[in-house]
Amino acid sequence: MRAVVQRVSRAKVSIEKSCVGEIENGLLVLLAVHKDDEEPAIFKLADKIIKLRIFADKAGKMNLSLKDVNAGLLAVSQFTLYGDASKGNRPSFIESAQGEKALRYYDNFVAHIRAQGIAVATGRFGAFMEVELVNDGPVTLVIDV
Repeated sequence: MRAVVQRVSRAKVSIEKSCVGEIENGLLVLLAVHKDDEEPAIFKLADKIIKLRIFADKAGKMNLSLKDVNAGLLAVSQFTLYGDASKGNRPSFIESAQGEKALRYYDNFVAHIRAQGIAVATGRFGAFMEVELVNDGPVTLVIDV
């Protein structure tokens, strides 16, 4: 699994100009499932993101986690994170998991984070979405498991 994690002061996802998910202070997570991923990757990635110490403490150091600052998470499915444009100008997405598996892993990722007491907003799997964000810092990480 691959995630692009962005610390945001706000983020929202819309479908056909209608907002379907929105957070204030927190993390925007763009999530992709690889065709060879196995279920333990879901929980490993979710736990890693929950525990990431990328929010500032009183001294201004990145030392606090999502839970420490009581922030939310916006999860957006993004199969294009496994796009490969190394052999031309049109990317190939053959490394991305197919719909049924990707949806199941995405739903389980969201459910696992919610089970940890984190408020999670989502986009809609498979939909054409518009994502707006204000990157805080900016802080952006790519995490592969």
